[in-house]
Amino acid sequence: MTPNEADADSAPDGASGPDSAATPGLREITDARTLRALAHPVRIALVEELILGGAMTATEAAERIGESPTTCSFHLRQLAKYGFVEEAGGGRGRSRPWRMTSVGMSFASNPEDLETQVATSALLQMMRERQFARYLTWLETRHAFPPAWRAASGDSQYIFYLTADELDQLTDELNHLLLPRYMDRISDPSRRPAGSVPVEMTVLSYPIQLPPADAGTAAEADTDGDAGPGRGSEGAAS
Repeated sequence: MTPNEADADSAPDGASGPDSAATPGLREITDARTLRALAHPVRIALVEELILGGAMTATEAAERIGESPTTCSFHLRQLAKYGFVEEAGGGRGRSRPWRMTSVGMSFASNPEDLETQVATSALLQMMRERQFARYLTWLETRHAFPPAWRAASGDSQYIFYLTADELDQLTDELNHLLLPRYMDRISDPSRRPAGSVPVEMTVLSYPIQLPPADAGTAAEADTDGDAGPGRGSEGAAS
């Protein structure tokens, strides 16, 4: 895959640093330019490999994702420009290892910022396509896994009738339950028990019908004059 040379000259204005995330270890991204910088198949693949495999060089990453070391070196430098990765120390050129600056990321939602919404949707679509491809691979190959793993794997779907506030609360509760559970094992391999392997759990929650036409008016009436603290909507970590 050929690097996008036009992207090389753009600067990451307004990018939130790794320490800006509300959840420890997660980076919150709020600007369209940074989202667009990540929305590239090679860069997403590199991020996935660095999260799973830890620090690695461009040559090592190239072997894992099936790209050339030159391509991976270019895209790692672009990821570094936008604060996604950093040099891990040691080595020179393509022999220098790179590592993630965080163990995941979240995308803040601002209904009034159309540019960021479009960039977020494009990035999430690319990420979910890769995740669903891995899920299809699991379905096609699970017969090769030991019985204990086949029995432990899950495949569930639920339908609930919820308001927007209830969905927001449920999403927050799930994130607070799942994110701290085993996150330390991502950054610290010594904490992984013997026999553990990477397990992907994708949690999606979304309405499948438009709300009634008068629902927005009723919601505004309910919140009129409310002096309580506002809450931002945080996307699920990837």
